[in-house]
Amino acid sequence: MPGTEPSTDTDAAASVVRIRLGIAYDGTDFSGWSRQPGLRTVQGVLEDALATLFRRTGTSPRLTVAGRTDAGVHALGQVAHVDVDEHALAAVARPRRGQDPDPTREAALARRLTGILGADADVVVTHAERAPAGFDARFSASWRRYEYRVADASAVRDPLERRRTVAYPRHLDDTAMDAAAVSVVGLHDFAAYCRPREGATTIRTLQAYRWTRDDDGVLVATLQADAFCHSMVRALVGACVAVGEGRLGVGDPEALLHAGQRTSAFKVMPAKGLVLTEVGYPDDHELEARAAQTRARRELHAEGIVG
Repeated sequence: MPGTEPSTDTDAAASVVRIRLGIAYDGTDFSGWSRQPGLRTVQGVLEDALATLFRRTGTSPRLTVAGRTDAGVHALGQVAHVDVDEHALAAVARPRRGQDPDPTREAALARRLTGILGADADVVVTHAERAPAGFDARFSASWRRYEYRVADASAVRDPLERRRTVAYPRHLDDTAMDAAAVSVVGLHDFAAYCRPREGATTIRTLQAYRWTRDDDGVLVATLQADAFCHSMVRALVGACVAVGEGRLGVGDPEALLHAGQRTSAFKVMPAKGLVLTEVGYPDDHELEARAAQTRARRELHAEGIVG
């Protein structure tokens, strides 16, 4: 029509809102995070709930996650983002008659997702907020932190914790385990502790790894890295458990690391003891640069130029 400017791709992009979601789940009955045909996964359950919520808008939002956890792994501090049309968000967040309005549209989204998932569900959207400019749940992340719980013969057994704690029938030397853990911290090729994946690098910066006992005597490992490759946390835990039992020496995990090959010297620990507790991000003004840097590094590794 005369005098009317045609819509542009820029206009369409401007109407898209990125929402940051906090997510927690008991991983026991999930086949991991990633959607898989015929299997119950965290991503699948959440995206089905989003599709139900947005069905009248003609959209089915998709999630991008900070860390794709394996089958049986839990999370308290998982982070994901979802891109939705501003008008679609306004439609699903509109208060129903007689209902007090939510403080934000994002808060309404979280509340309605909870209604679809169920108040007693094994996956929970803990919060939702509009993401700052440049935020990418996966590529902007600076670090991921995990905990692993082992109840050895010295610990008090709590049946309420059995779904997230591995029972171990023998006493473990926590002092030796902690010394072994500290020895593998740093920038290394963790091929000895990673299940290989085609096109994926095994070079990681393990920023922290310590063992302590909680008030019940349960051994708790805390590990933090820029990112973890497949099965890396459970393998590192398995190596230190072997040290605690006396099957490996304190210096062996570091020696195995530098050998750079998978080994049968220790067992990879079960998934049930592992919890993603937190994902860290830089200040808002650094988010976009961090995401670009991470993408570039992943592309170089995939092409075999680096590492």
